[in-house]
Amino acid sequence: MIETALGLRGAFTAPHRVASKIGADVLDAGGSSIEAMVAAAAAIAVVYPHMNGIGGDGFWLIHRKGQRPVAISACGFAAGLATPDWYAEQGHGAAIPARGPLAALTVPGSVGGWQEALALVDEKRRIPLADLLAPAIDLARNGVAVTRNQSVTTAEKIDGLRDVTGFGDIYLVDGKVPEPGTRLVQAALGETLDTIAREGTDAYYRGDIARSHARFLEQQGSPLRLSDFQNYAAARQEPLTITTSLGTLYNLGPPTQGMASLAILGVFDRLGITDGEGFAHIHGLVESTKQAFILRNAELGDPGAMRAAAQSFLDDARLDAMAAAVDPVHALPWPHEAKDGDTIWMGAADADGTVVSFIQSVFWEFGSGLTCPETGVVFQNRGAGFSLAPGPNQLAPGRRPFHTLNPALAVLNDGRVMSYGTMGGEGQPQTQAAVFSRYAQFGMPLQQAVTAPRWLLGKTWGDDTTSLKLEENFDPALIAALKAAGHEVELTPAFSSLMGHAGAVVHHPGGHFEAANDPRSDGLAYAV
Repeated sequence: MIETALGLRGAFTAPHRVASKIGADVLDAGGSSIEAMVAAAAAIAVVYPHMNGIGGDGFWLIHRKGQRPVAISACGFAAGLATPDWYAEQGHGAAIPARGPLAALTVPGSVGGWQEALALVDEKRRIPLADLLAPAIDLARNGVAVTRNQSVTTAEKIDGLRDVTGFGDIYLVDGKVPEPGTRLVQAALGETLDTIAREGTDAYYRGDIARSHARFLEQQGSPLRLSDFQNYAAARQEPLTITTSLGTLYNLGPPTQGMASLAILGVFDRLGITDGEGFAHIHGLVESTKQAFILRNAELGDPGAMRAAAQSFLDDARLDAMAAAVDPVHALPWPHEAKDGDTIWMGAADADGTVVSFIQSVFWEFGSGLTCPETGVVFQNRGAGFSLAPGPNQLAPGRRPFHTLNPALAVLNDGRVMSYGTMGGEGQPQTQAAVFSRYAQFGMPLQQAVTAPRWLLGKTWGDDTTSLKLEENFDPALIAALKAAGHEVELTPAFSSLMGHAGAVVHHPGGHFEAANDPRSDGLAYAV
């Protein structure tokens, strides 16, 4: 079994080994965990392009020693032209297309988030942006090996991507899916990263990169225009928070589903379950998830369109009521509207005690698929998550769509600071709850908490069933007990990517670090 990585000077974990190495190299050179994360974010955009990229969004939670955590929302808004009427004029009055130029309707926010995070680093000690991006630039120009995960994912999604402008020129080989190990060269993306390195992140929104993107997007039929890029800026936020018996938990506010992730753990904390890995643990978390998702689906969207502030849905009375609605022995019947999404999560901690939880995504695999030949950027399809019908997630200019992305962070009662998260859309809150409860509540070693069998309620990765999916290496007696309680159980192979690519980093008050990585991913955990 893989052991938890232990260290005294810092820790880093990512779902691709190259991103972990680059982040670790920055820590080893004396850089901060924020700088390590920016370097790794650029690198993983190159080496894991099916899951994330600089044409997508990002979110940060940053805990600095002795200070309240800071949240950064690097989430793009809908184009000024993007209205239900505009889509109806394009022949799409019922739903926004999931691929192609009409799906590329929100400004990519992640690059702006890098700069907002770097502003928190002491300017006298700050590593130049050019140095942080240099490894990613080299990888893009000289090539990386296609991972098995990218090859399999491309094969699964090729029918919806093959004919999208620009996609096949970079991500296919003679029109075919690249085999694992194939050299993937992204020269145009390397030049774009080089421009950002030399001119700063502002070049992405108000420089030549922005002008190139605006021309291309308009030519292809997207509603995005240069003014949309020019008007964008990432924003610092107060994170959402709850206090449980274990400590204080933090997550991102709307339009992310961070409220749901906190609600699951707040409800579960009230159930009084004392033993992990048995029926009460798994059933209790699944039923807590149902209560949180019912609330999420009814209330979450762009914060300006919600009927109440998200923090108000996490008050004690609301969590008490949801906990009281959980039946300890029977499953609540469960079809519901699931949320898709694929992404990467990474965690870092440095010797100064700064702990980072970070997530970056293009929504579906390869996002909209629309790829600018001049810049090598694949644009996200996050805007496809908007509704064209009235409600908190209805499309309107300047609105931000509902996001499955939500990096998590906890300050435990004993002083440990835990950064944890995963990719996986609908599965993100569920996997967060699994990892956190196993480690913080039931004392499982950190790596084992990530490795242990996992579950997923609902749809993911294009799957059409709303069943409770369990990895087949769960105890057969537990599987039988869940079926007997009324759960519609579906078994998946052990260590399935359906369950996401999770990870965690923990900084202990005594000074040492722990890091764990998911064997379901292509990554590794580092601590020194």
